[in-house]
Amino acid sequence: MLNGVNGIVTTPQSEGLSCLLHPIIPSPVIIGYRNKSTFSVNRGPDGNPKTVGYYLGTWKDGNIVCVRSNHLKNIPEKHDQVAQYYEMFLRQSPMDPCLVFHEGGYWRELTVRTNSQGHTMAIINFHPQELSQEELCVQKETIKEFFIKGPGAVCDLTSLYFQESTMTRCSHQQSPYQLLFGEPHIFEELLGLKVRISPDAFFQINTAGAEVLYQTIGKLTGVNSNTLLLDICCGTGVIGLSLAQHASQVLGIELVEQAVEDARWTAAFNGITNCEFHAGRAEQILPQLLKSKKDGQSITAVVNPARAGLHYKVVRAIRNCQDIHTLIFVSCKPHGETTRNLIELCCPPDSAKNLLGEPFVLREAVPVDLFPHTPHWRLVLKASCTLNLLVWLALYHLNHISN
Repeated sequence: MLNGVNGIVTTPQSEGLSCLLHPIIPSPVIIGYRNKSTFSVNRGPDGNPKTVGYYLGTWKDGNIVCVRSNHLKNIPEKHDQVAQYYEMFLRQSPMDPCLVFHEGGYWRELTVRTNSQGHTMAIINFHPQELSQEELCVQKETIKEFFIKGPGAVCDLTSLYFQESTMTRCSHQQSPYQLLFGEPHIFEELLGLKVRISPDAFFQINTAGAEVLYQTIGKLTGVNSNTLLLDICCGTGVIGLSLAQHASQVLGIELVEQAVEDARWTAAFNGITNCEFHAGRAEQILPQLLKSKKDGQSITAVVNPARAGLHYKVVRAIRNCQDIHTLIFVSCKPHGETTRNLIELCCPPDSAKNLLGEPFVLREAVPVDLFPHTPHWRLVLKASCTLNLLVWLALYHLNHISN
């Protein structure tokens, strides 16, 4: 059992398994827990193409329909409200929605972010097609006025962003988020930290569940004042920041530059001075960081990749670093790419794949129900490399004896 983590209702099991499997840790909140919702725009059950909601059906079967979200238990009322008024705006607008990129249209999806204080950020995606800058300004002013002075004012938005998007997903670097009004960020209180969140920064969508998840990760890491903690795919940096007081140093890596800026702000605001955050691809940054570290320093790595899993260069860098003794793998999709990553991290040395270091061994697995009312969850896996640890302990004692 994980001491100090509430909500475990039965005992861990290991019989017939490759590691100790803990029972599922439930989410403290199960209704309206999402702090971020993304709503599509498409044809509703009545055929109206200006319907805002979620898809039912499949593209393969050609039976896709967009339905409103007010029946979904995981969506907060505030998110439903903003979606409802965005739909009202669309149905008043003379501009068509963009259902398929090559068929024209303009208005696209809506993202709503909220925090526990009730602040609300809305992000409108818009396909500019061939509109001039003057015509784009007219549309931005129209949506702005609707949510400030028009019917949408009842949503009481803290901020409204507008993004001109010619692809399914665009980063801030590809197409900047344009603040139409309000505060540029929202803030959340998490594990005693005040955390800043930008429009496209990754932040766990269940705040109360995230606290349980991060507490679980903290227990499994076992970091101490001699530990260098690597926080790979760190998002806004909360995992590393929450453990910084126990570690000698925290190094975070994240692809989204805005999220890295958020992590640096959060560290500075909370008076945390032993954290560094690096923006870029983990497969490019991690090998260089490992080369620059002090020899013989004990390292614990936490990886929290997207569904696509870790790049093979990241796997190789972790596997070939003899100072990484403990690895925490947080998976949002335990099958697929996570399985491939774990096989490469735990298989015998393979020179053909340049996996030369000693293999990791799975020790514990802890499922956390971060997404109630869905089939999805987070799986936290702890692996260690016993030989690496024994070598490090021997070197550590030799250095202390010589000193």
